[in-house]
Amino acid sequence: MNYIDYIVIACYIIGFLLLGMLFKDNKDSKDYFLGGKSLGWFPLSLSTMATQLSAISFISAPAFVGLKLNGGMKWLSYELAVPLAMIFIMLVIIPPLYRSGIVSIYEFVEKRFDTSTRLILSVVFQISKALGTGVMVYTIAFILQAVLNIDFVYTILIISVITIIYSWQGGMKAVVWGDAIQMIILFSGLVICLFYGWSLIDANGGFEAILVPERLQVVDYNWGFAKGEEYGLVPMIVGGFFLYASYYGCDQTQAQRLLSAKNEKTIRQLLLANGLLRFPVVFVYCCMGLIVGALALSTPDFMNEITALTQASFPEEYAKNGIKPDLMIPVFIMKYLPHGLIGILMIGIMSAAMSSLSSTINSLSAVSVEDFFNRGTKKLSNERYMRISKLGVVFWGVICIGAAFLFGGSDSPVIEIINAIGSVFYGPVLATFVLAIFSKKVNAQGMKAGIIIAVLVNLVFSKTMQNMFGLDFGFSIFWMWLNFTGFALTVAIAYLVSAMTPSISNKTEGLTSYQLPSFLSKEPIILLSYFVIILAICYMVPTFFS
Repeated sequence: MNYIDYIVIACYIIGFLLLGMLFKDNKDSKDYFLGGKSLGWFPLSLSTMATQLSAISFISAPAFVGLKLNGGMKWLSYELAVPLAMIFIMLVIIPPLYRSGIVSIYEFVEKRFDTSTRLILSVVFQISKALGTGVMVYTIAFILQAVLNIDFVYTILIISVITIIYSWQGGMKAVVWGDAIQMIILFSGLVICLFYGWSLIDANGGFEAILVPERLQVVDYNWGFAKGEEYGLVPMIVGGFFLYASYYGCDQTQAQRLLSAKNEKTIRQLLLANGLLRFPVVFVYCCMGLIVGALALSTPDFMNEITALTQASFPEEYAKNGIKPDLMIPVFIMKYLPHGLIGILMIGIMSAAMSSLSSTINSLSAVSVEDFFNRGTKKLSNERYMRISKLGVVFWGVICIGAAFLFGGSDSPVIEIINAIGSVFYGPVLATFVLAIFSKKVNAQGMKAGIIIAVLVNLVFSKTMQNMFGLDFGFSIFWMWLNFTGFALTVAIAYLVSAMTPSISNKTEGLTSYQLPSFLSKEPIILLSYFVIILAICYMVPTFFS
C-alpha cells in the first residue's frame, strides 16, 4: 500500500466516526435500539444483508469456492432455503413479535413461559453471538496482519474501537446506515475483484482452470451423514430452512432490524428484498472466488505467495494443509490491484468485519439491558436506561474481542466455524418462539428442558465443535442438520416434559389470537417462485462455464 491507499482508509475511518455523531440524539430505548421505529425497507434490507454477507462473504466464501479442498460452487446451495425461510418469517414469526411492542425479542418468551426461560434463551444468544463474532474479528485481523504486515493488536484496535465508538454514539440508526454504506462498499469490492480477476485470467490463458467439474457442481444428492458427505441437497434445504428461519426471525441481531421498521408492510418489503437479492450477491462472490482461485492455481507466483504467508503466519495450518485459503482474496488485492483500489478493497474487508461487529454489540447490549436490568414492573428511567445501554455497547465490544482468541487457531474457514457455532443453537431458539406463539400445552419446565437438552445433544454431535475442543465421540453429522435436529428435539422434549408435569401452572399471556395471513398473498408467491428459479440455476451452473 502507498499514501493513496492510506488516505482512502483514513477518510473512511473519519466518515464513520462522524456517522455516530450524526445520529447521537437518542432519547429512549425505542430510539437507541429500534431507531425510533422510523427506518424504511431500503436501509434495513442493506443492513440485514451486510450483517449476514460481510466478513464471511468477502474473505472466506470465495476461498471456499476457489481453493478449499472439497470446496467449489456448492456454496450456492446455502441460498436454496432462503426464500422459503422468508415466507415462514413473514407469515408466522414477525407479526406477533412486532405487534407486542418489545425491544428484546426474548421478552416475548417471558410473557408466555417465565423469567428463567427468557434468561436461558438470552444467555444462549449472547454466548453464541459473542463466540461467532469473535471468530470473525480474529480471522479478519490476523489476515490483515499477514498481508499488510501491521501488528495484530493494532489491526484489532482499528476495527473494534471505531465500531464501538460509532455504535455507542448513534445507536441503531448509526448501525443500520453504517451497515448500508458498508454493504455498498462490500459489493463494489466484489465486482472490482471479479472483473480484475477475469481480465487477468483471460490474458494469461488460464480460463481452462475454471472448468474443473467438481468445483462447478452445486447440487449434490447426499444426506450429510457419512464422512465427506456435505452440502447435499436435502440437508441444505431442510437444515437451511431452520437456520434462516431462526436467524432472520429469532436472532436479536436480525429481528431487531425487523422491529425497527415503520410498519408491517415495511417488514414484508425488506424480507422480500432480502429473499430476492441475497442469491445474486452470493452468486457474484462465488464467481469471484472461482475466477480468483483459478488465477491462483494457474499462476505459480500467486500460489507461492499464499503458501509463504501461510507458512509465516499460520504454521499449524501450513503443516496440515499447505495453504490457508482465506488468504486468497487479500493476496490478490495486494498483488494485482492498482493503488487507490487497494485502499478501497481494504476498506471493504474492514467494512465486512465492522458491520458484523456493530450489529452484534448493539443487539447484545439491547438484550442485556432489557433482559437483566429493565425487567418486571419497575422500569429504568430514560436517563439511566441510556447510560446502561451505552455502557453495554462498550462492554460487549470488549467481550467480542476477548472471544476472538478462543477459536482463532482453527484451521477451518471462518465461514464454516461461524455457521457451525450458530447451528448448535438456532433450532432450539426457533422451536421456543414457535411454541410460545402457538402451543397451549407446553409449560415453562418443558420448554427449558427442551432448550437445554437439545443444545447439549447438538454440541455432542457437532463435528466442528468437537474439533474446536479437541474431542472425538466417534460420530458426528454435517452441521447444517443441527438446525433441524435442534428444533425437533426441543419440540419433542418440551411436549414430553410438559405432559409429565401437568400440575405446574402454564402461562398463556404470550399466546395470541393472531391469524396467519394468506399464503397466496403477493410476497409468498414471489418468493416461492424464486425458490424454483434458484434451484434451476443451481442445476445449470456447470453449463454456464462450459
